[in-house]
Amino acid sequence: MFENIRLAFGGIWSHKMRSFLTMLGIIIGIASIISIVSTIRGTNEQIKQNLIGAGNNNVDVKLSQGEGEYYMDQGIPANVMVVGEEQKEKIRTLDGVKSATFYNRRSYVDGITYKDISLDMGSMYGVDQDYLKTKGYVIQNGRGFVEEDYTAIRKVAILDDVAVQTLFPGENPVGKTMEVRGEPFTIIGCIRKSDAFEPVINSMEDYYMYNQNSSGMVLIPQTAWPIIFNFDEPVDVSVMAENTDTMSSIGKKVEDIMNELVVSSTATQEGEGDNSISYKAADLLKTVKNLQKVSENTNKQLLWIASISLLVGGIGVMNIMLVSVTERTNEIGLKKAIGARKKKILWQFLTEAAVLTSIGGILGVIAGIILSQVIARMSQTPVSISIPASVLAVVFSMAIGIIFGLLPSIKAANLNPIDALRHE
Repeated sequence: MFENIRLAFGGIWSHKMRSFLTMLGIIIGIASIISIVSTIRGTNEQIKQNLIGAGNNNVDVKLSQGEGEYYMDQGIPANVMVVGEEQKEKIRTLDGVKSATFYNRRSYVDGITYKDISLDMGSMYGVDQDYLKTKGYVIQNGRGFVEEDYTAIRKVAILDDVAVQTLFPGENPVGKTMEVRGEPFTIIGCIRKSDAFEPVINSMEDYYMYNQNSSGMVLIPQTAWPIIFNFDEPVDVSVMAENTDTMSSIGKKVEDIMNELVVSSTATQEGEGDNSISYKAADLLKTVKNLQKVSENTNKQLLWIASISLLVGGIGVMNIMLVSVTERTNEIGLKKAIGARKKKILWQFLTEAAVLTSIGGILGVIAGIILSQVIARMSQTPVSISIPASVLAVVFSMAIGIIFGLLPSIKAANLNPIDALRHE
């Protein structure tokens, strides 16, 4: 075997240009496949990051009516009980849950003002002490909520950076007093997302998805929520999963626990379930997988097209090996005359074909990695190099050499030694 490999390298080196041109089809095919696979992986990671975020692994379970959200401006639903410590403890102790937060929410609130500036259509949250940690926020300025803020029902607030820029352009808001529907609230801190996450906006749907809080967000202690809104409002839940893959299953478990608080209504029993009120988990992971599947299906067509280059490269290998058999007919005849068996001749030419395509495969992988980086820089599309795919590509190129080198090798092995020695 090692002697055959040495002879193969000697034959390739003695015909460098011809060998390179033979390998060119393999190199182009492998490079195309590597770059496409890398782009698919990079695109899938971008889809996942855009929808789920930069590692927060948050699953939101919100009160819904039918297929849409339930807005508390419609009034407190009669068939939803207030969440108790029993449900909270069940959720916090679920396997795979790192932390959980329970909060009140208003998506659009009028009457948030500072002097003559208003935060139009800003959102408000009445949060517990686990909210910032679970949702992935860090204090940028000032402080967060402390236990005394809850027990003393202090009218204090925390703003996100959008609300700060709107209400306090060029000012430090900490210590200042703003009004929320006529009630004074002292600003104690400013927050921002802990991860630098900048999603790629490719459509209006993307814009609205990633700019839900573009009008600004105000957080107040949950105990102070009834000062502005209602007592005993149903809450939404957000849990942080230990890893992305468990988000769907954890979301379903939290959804089931929260739906213990929902009493079956007459409307549901009468068949109007489409408008029934219940808690639903936002299954972003399922959305991610659906989008990734669409992306992969599109790119698989490109893979098939790229595979044609490998077929062409394999035909080129077969052609050059047939030429090599013709050129080395005397050599083959001499080897057979001194006792070389068919099997030895067969393996010599198969090894040469496999070595030729393997070198082409390695060069193709290198070219594919370089091409992937060029694509990434030119189109601003992320890529992710797959080591298994690279190894598989080299193995596949070797297999092509064996498959397409089989016919020339059989031809060489079956040559009649007398006729081969007479060959001019």
